[in-house]
Amino acid sequence: MAMGDVHQLQLWWRRRWGTERRATVAWVFAALFIVLFLAAGSRLGDTALGGTGTLARSSSDPSLVDLTLVRDAEEKGAVCLDGSPPGYHLQRGFGSGVDSWLVHLEGGGWCSSLESCSLRKSTPVGSSHHMERQVPFVGILSNIPSQNPDFHNWNKVKVRYCDGASYSGEGESETQDGMKLFFRGQRIWKAIMGELLQKGLANAKQALLTGCSAGGLATFIHCDEFRELLPTEITVKCFADAGFFLNELKLAMVDCICSTTCLAMSNIKDISGESYIQSFYSNVVRLQEVGKKFPDCISRMEPSQAAPELFSWSIMYLYSQCFFAEEIIKNVKTPLFILNPAYDSWQIQNIFVPASSDPQQSWQQCKLNIHNCDSNQIKSLQGFRYALLNALSEFKKNNNGGMFINSCFVHCQTIYNFTWHSSNSPRVNNKTLAEAVGDWYFGRAKVQEIDCTYPCNPTCHHLNLMQPYRM
Repeated sequence: MAMGDVHQLQLWWRRRWGTERRATVAWVFAALFIVLFLAAGSRLGDTALGGTGTLARSSSDPSLVDLTLVRDAEEKGAVCLDGSPPGYHLQRGFGSGVDSWLVHLEGGGWCSSLESCSLRKSTPVGSSHHMERQVPFVGILSNIPSQNPDFHNWNKVKVRYCDGASYSGEGESETQDGMKLFFRGQRIWKAIMGELLQKGLANAKQALLTGCSAGGLATFIHCDEFRELLPTEITVKCFADAGFFLNELKLAMVDCICSTTCLAMSNIKDISGESYIQSFYSNVVRLQEVGKKFPDCISRMEPSQAAPELFSWSIMYLYSQCFFAEEIIKNVKTPLFILNPAYDSWQIQNIFVPASSDPQQSWQQCKLNIHNCDSNQIKSLQGFRYALLNALSEFKKNNNGGMFINSCFVHCQTIYNFTWHSSNSPRVNNKTLAEAVGDWYFGRAKVQEIDCTYPCNPTCHHLNLMQPYRM
């Protein structure tokens, strides 16, 4: 689908759904927009992101890699939301990379209700019937040395996302409008990893699990599981791109528990004061029974262990804390690298300033292009950046961990050549993302890069959602 398809979806959405249901559909559209925009950008190359590439075929054109559907998916119970088999794209390694593996988990938001999950069944993030049969491998998946210096010749896998809960749901099937919905993300993960092990992953000499957005969150969730699949003597690490979604409610709870009063419990979570993402995640966890993935975290979150002020909170509401990366990484033993923009465009649009919190649309222009933000909005965005760095403060002490926090208004950055590694790529301390991740993975240097505040970094190419193909 091209951006014209996205526009048609917007028009359809306005005609089809009343105001009271648009919040539900907005999350589906936001997820689908990520998938369509990233796919369109990959096909158009650097032109889509403000580069100077052309559409003519050349030696630098990306490889198109076929979709493979999981065998016997129904028998394994490993199916997408609509019951179709999940899939992945595998490109074989060559040369010195023949025994090295990079597995990328696709993102695309989440669904938190039967209605929103049902809507996804007609999209690539809910059904393999709607997935492209070939996708271009670019950015961290590129097989061209100049675009991907450290991982170009590795075996590379793009795992398609179709469960709506970061590959972690383990719920029973439900019925919506007479049609069954399947919440089988954990089984999808196991089935695909099982096939990859048979295809050579079991013999890997080194491996890297990565993913962006909801796939970045899944990278945190499955990191240690990935490590356990492989021999103990080999190097296995994990790298999450734009998967550290902020839990402002958690930060407010800490302030509340430590204070003499509990007024901080009502601190602003989005710009209107609502705990939007916390409530949303709570519904995802409840619907798809994601809590089964986090026994250690859940034991910490039991009401009996919490402050007295929290006794009245529902258990599921507390369990949803465990779906945030800040909690997940407390138990991850495998080395992690965290890449996040300080001004994550998707989080700002959908978490910090969701449509429901801005009925007058005073943030509309700012959310679409950071250059349009006024001084008060920039001040709020600096607070968002501070909250991210505060949430990462403990992780920063991890000697095995890596970090790259740039000051760009963007979301996923590993899946474009332009942002991953090129002459015009964003840099922090003169390092591209590819150089930073390579230095960390191969132990060439310790990498904990934190950029200065917006608008200090001239190498950033900020996303312009008023003109999505320009940055």
